[in-house]
Formats: sequence, C-alpha cells, structure tokens
Amino acid sequence: MSKELTRSPIRQDFIGLEKAKQHDVQRSLWRSVFIIATCTAAMVVNVTNTSSASISLPTIEKDLNIKEEQLQWLVSAYSLSSGCFLLFFGRLADIYGRKKAFMIGTFSQVAFSLGCGFAQSGTTLVILRAFQGMGAAATIPSALGILAHAFPPSRMRSIAFATFAAGAPVGGAFGMTIGGVLIQITSTHWRSPFYLVAAMSALTGISGMISFDADVTSAEAVDWIGVTLVTVGLVLILFVLGQGEVAPQGWKTPYIITLLIVGIIMVLLFLLWERHLEQCIDDPSRAPSAWRPPPLMSLSLWTRAKGRMAVILVIAFLNWSGFMSWTFWVQVCPCFSTRRNETADSAPFKLYYQNYLLLTPIETMLRFLPMFVVGCLCNVLVATFVGKLPLIIFAVSGTLLTASAAILFALIDPTVTYWAFGFPSAVLVVFGADFVYSSGTIFIAKIALPHERSVAGAMFQTMAQLGIAVGLAVSTLVFNIVVKNESADLGVTLNSASTNAPRSAQLKGYRSAQWTCASFALMAALLAALCLHGVGIVGDKKTLQHATSDKTIVVQSESEDN
Repeated sequence: MSKELTRSPIRQDFIGLEKAKQHDVQRSLWRSVFIIATCTAAMVVNVTNTSSASISLPTIEKDLNIKEEQLQWLVSAYSLSSGCFLLFFGRLADIYGRKKAFMIGTFSQVAFSLGCGFAQSGTTLVILRAFQGMGAAATIPSALGILAHAFPPSRMRSIAFATFAAGAPVGGAFGMTIGGVLIQITSTHWRSPFYLVAAMSALTGISGMISFDADVTSAEAVDWIGVTLVTVGLVLILFVLGQGEVAPQGWKTPYIITLLIVGIIMVLLFLLWERHLEQCIDDPSRAPSAWRPPPLMSLSLWTRAKGRMAVILVIAFLNWSGFMSWTFWVQVCPCFSTRRNETADSAPFKLYYQNYLLLTPIETMLRFLPMFVVGCLCNVLVATFVGKLPLIIFAVSGTLLTASAAILFALIDPTVTYWAFGFPSAVLVVFGADFVYSSGTIFIAKIALPHERSVAGAMFQTMAQLGIAVGLAVSTLVFNIVVKNESADLGVTLNSASTNAPRSAQLKGYRSAQWTCASFALMAALLAALCLHGVGIVGDKKTLQHATSDKTIVVQSESEDN
C-alpha cells in the first residue's frame, strides 16, 4: 500500500470500509443485473444525447432561425461541459457517495432535457445543453465507480464493464435511428428526441435508486483549488480545439492563441498543485488542513503498474481521436440535410449517403444499425475472453480494427455498394472501440484503489474527451488544407465559406481526413504493442454465486466449482 494510504487515517478507514462492504454484499442475481443495466443505460443516454442532437440540427436551425455558428454549439456545449467536469464530479462521487452523484446527474438530465424540449431560442437551448453535459459528467464516472465497487474481480465484473462499454455504440445507433425517425414522423420534430432522453433518464434514475448499494462516504475535504485550475484549463483548451478552425482568422486569431496558452498554463499549475498536495500527504510532519486537502487527482496514479496506467490513458486518447473522428466524418455529418444557400456540391461531409446516393434520413440511419448489433456482440466476446487473453491482445487488435475502419472509408469508391465499404467499416470500428474501452476500464478498475475508482474512471473519460477534441480539430484542419490545395490545382479560388469547392477536391479532402483518423489509431496500436507486454490478463475467472434472494454473495473460483 502506498505511503499516501498509510499516512492518512481517514482514508485508511474509508478504504477498509469499502473493502469490507465489497466482500459482504447482500444482493440477489437480479439486483446485480439491474445494477449493470442501469449503469449501461446511463452510457446509452449519454451518447444518445449527442447523436440525437446532431440529427436534429437542420430542423432546429429552421425552426428557431439561429445562425450556423450558434448551431454547432448545440453539440459542442454538451461535450465541452461533460468533458471538463468529469474529474470534479468523479472526486465528489468518491467522497460523498457514488449513488448520490449518479442520482443528481441523472435527474438533472431529466430536468434539462425537458427544458431543451421546451426551449424557444437558440441561446436558451445552448445553455441547457451545457447543463445536460454536467449531468453526464456526474453519472459516467459514478457508474464506473459503482460497477468497480459492486463487483469484485470476477467474471461478473468483466461482464459488467463489457456491457457498460457496449452502451456507447448502442447509444450512438439508438440516438441516430430513433432520433431520425422521431424528427421525421412526429409533430414536435426536433423536440421529440429531448423528451425521449428525459424519459430514459428518469427510468435510469429510478432503477439506480432501487438497485444500487448504499453509499460509502468519506470525511475528506475537496481540493477546490485543483478543481478550479483543471476545470478552467480544460474549458479553455477544449474551446480552442473546437473553435480554432472556425475563428475569424483560424488558428492565427489572437483570442484563440491567448486562450490556448492560458489553458495550458492552468493545466500545468494544476499538475504542480496536485504534486504539492501529494507530497504534503506523504510528509507526516505536515498536519492536514483546509489548504492541504487530499489531491483531486494523485499524480502517482499515472505511474501505477510500472507506468502502464499512463499508457492505457494515452491509448484511450489516441483511439478515441480516431474513432470519434471517423464517426464525425461518416456517421454524423452524412445525416445533416443540405443547409440553406448550399448546393449538393457544397456539402462535403454529407455527399455520400444523402447527397450522392440521395437517401432519406431514415434510409441513412439504417446504414448504421450494424453498430447496434455489433455493440451487443462485442459485449459477449469481451466478457468471454477478457479473463483468458492478455490485455495487449485487446489493445492492439482494438486499435488496429479502428484504423482499418478509417482506412476503408479513406479508400471508398462512391460508386460501389454499401456492403463493400460502409458495412464492414461500421462493424470494425465498433469492435475496435469496445475492445479498447472494455479492457481499458477493467484494467483501471483493477489498478485503482477503492477510494479513487470514480476519479480513475473520470481520468479515462477525460482523456477520451480530449482525444475527441484533438482528433476532430486535426482531421478538420487536414480536410480544409487538402480541399484548398486541390481546388487551387483545378484553378478554383475558394470563397470564404468554401461552397464553390469542386466535388473531386471535397472527396480528396474527405479521404485525407479518414487517413488522419487511421493515423491516430495506428499510433495507439504501436504504443500498445511496445508498452503493454507483461501486463497479462486483466479479467478474472472467478465467479459470483448469487442466492435466489438478497443474501451474501459468495466468491468462488471456477476451479473450485469443478
């Protein structure tokens, strides 16, 4: 046990209480199933909130008559707030109770989703979307901590985390498909998906209230200085990554450069402050005080398992850079209908499914249904083999599958059938994302100590969110440069909105963006192959035997059962 634990009596008692509860849990099999289903539902709601809103953008723009610059903030506000508050809410969940944090996050999503459904202006909608994201920032790390605490290392834990990871592709496909259908057939159009999310969140909250174990709380203080530094720093960095390409002068815009520098400085100050607090805890001569609380994020957590914790977090960053950029260029953008003052040739991201094949939104959604089926299949495969195969197999194969999906679309021929490129790419990318997410979160739950599991989960999610922002920023930059250069070679000078770009130039830019996505995933594969040797199997072959009623769960190994 680390010095930090032996030098902190409060934390030591807290860890002992958590361990005691973990091995003396009175719960039936059905209640365990409901815990897994509830946490997975939270992930489904989180991703549905993004994918369904993306589909709604054209009708929102028309109904509320808002500008395109404000339109993109309907998606960005959610991801920005959820990404920046993950560490804060993860820490609060570890201290004050994961069930409380989950309930607060879930029911806040109910309230703000309903508010979005009744919004009458673009500004109101953007603000409510930001509060929705804060709700997700509370539920996701809490759910990861709840699963890690509820299920000791066993096959049931592997099933729990694999099912939770499957919630991401299921939520993406569900939000795109059901959202598209509701927008097209209901009288409330774009408001309907928000009402659906509110109902799903309410059911998730009620289920969690009934099924979750009682909270284990701590008397530790909150590192408010650290919270302020990291939250402000991440807000500025993610804002710059999202706005750099659309700012008046692009990345050369003065406020973009200034905010990026300030954001980086804030994050560096946060790291220095966390190191100082960790040293204070390690020094018995320094008495705890309000100015020296336990750190929000112990930097030593990055060095666990001989630095493999940091490796997994970087792999999550790189793989999500590739995975979500693939989603942006393939799944989200083809679903936008052509906006006002645009021709078919001026919608570069949308040309393949709707503008090139002239498919309806529902027909376009059907192309992504394989992601739903494959997400469920991945759950079974990971749960079956994570206790038999080493981590490096999942990490390397997952990142290579993500890269393969992007390469297929980088080589796509728009004249051929969907089954040649679109279908296999949609299948491979889900396998890739699920393999990395499931095995990564199981590894983190195994390495993290009981008092820091929600924070560890928040770190994984934060790195993924940063990866998404960086992947989209870099791939968009590549796309714009290639389209500009290709257009110049064809003798076309682009206007300010690039609406006169030749179709061939746009397709070349699209393919280059997908090669960029593949590059991120290939870097993750190389890192996994070089650094994850010797980690071994992160899953566990132990089984949890449940009584037919809420009685003590007995942990037995498979060998004992046989």
